[in-house]
Amino acid sequence: MQTLAFIQNLGTGELVIIFLVILIFFGAKRLPGLFGSFGKALKEFKKATRDIEDDIQTAINTEPPRRVQTPTTSVNREQTVQAEPESIPTPVAPKPESKSEETV
Repeated sequence: MQTLAFIQNLGTGELVIIFLVILIFFGAKRLPGLFGSFGKALKEFKKATRDIEDDIQTAINTEPPRRVQTPTTSVNREQTVQAEPESIPTPVAPKPESKSEETV
């Protein structure tokens, strides 16, 4: 994992000064809670990154689903297919409604 460029140049003196500034701003009572919440946030971030990396790896390693080939049938175009007469339903005409001759 790569480190940030400015972290490499920090010495012990600079880290002590940064810690003292944080101590002055937040106070000694709130400092453990602050670092605890920072640690939890860092842990969640690492977990989320690991989950995303795992998802990408499984997507790369799985094979795409294979397509099932359906058997092809060839039909001779010279042959005509005739349906049996009883298999075709006969259309039924609707009965006309009788109108009553009432006038208003």
